[in-house]
Amino acid sequence: MRRRVWCGVGWAVLVTALTLIVYGSRAWAGASRTGPSRSGPSAPAPAAGVASESTGARTGAGAGAGADVGVPAIARVWPVGVRPSVLRGWEPPATPYGPGHRGVDLAAAPGSPVRAVAAGRVAFAGRVAGRGVVTVELAGTGLRTTYEPVRPSVEEGAEVGAGDVVGVVATGAHCGASACVHWGLLRGGTYLNPLSLLPPWLLGRGPSRLLPVLTG
Repeated sequence: MRRRVWCGVGWAVLVTALTLIVYGSRAWAGASRTGPSRSGPSAPAPAAGVASESTGARTGAGAGAGADVGVPAIARVWPVGVRPSVLRGWEPPATPYGPGHRGVDLAAAPGSPVRAVAAGRVAFAGRVAGRGVVTVELAGTGLRTTYEPVRPSVEEGAEVGAGDVVGVVATGAHCGASACVHWGLLRGGTYLNPLSLLPPWLLGRGPSRLLPVLTG
């Protein structure tokens, strides 16, 4: 009789132990598949404009910051001459009001014609600080070019094409004893390198091309 009782008790303990092992293993497997509870803390989302360390992509409002200025090479002529000497090149300032050279100085004799390098509209033609200045807004670009010192032959609002004469070289103190034309390029209030407007064939870095004969 006692032997039967102990056998029954042992069998019950064994069944209980097997049940706990089976259900315990299933619960552990389910937890490993679902991961941590959704109610727990999650990793913070990247802030707007911050580069992702894994992808390098920028997100939010800062995307695209620091993109290239993208100046189109739309010039069809130099402002003066055929391939004038550059007396002083582009020297961008480190700060908006710092020292530098916001354009290029091109050698030109007094009285030489000054031409629009590309099609556009004359935004200004007059005197600034005692020097004659012509400003041309280049069509469809958001850019404008400046030429000084010149004696303007155009009026504000006039439409000009590439190669059209906008004035003649005037004497001035910009280049000291040497006569020159200071050629500038701006987008909004930012000065850019005007030589960026010249395609390689005008800069002398590409195949030669026949140019129209310019008169006047």
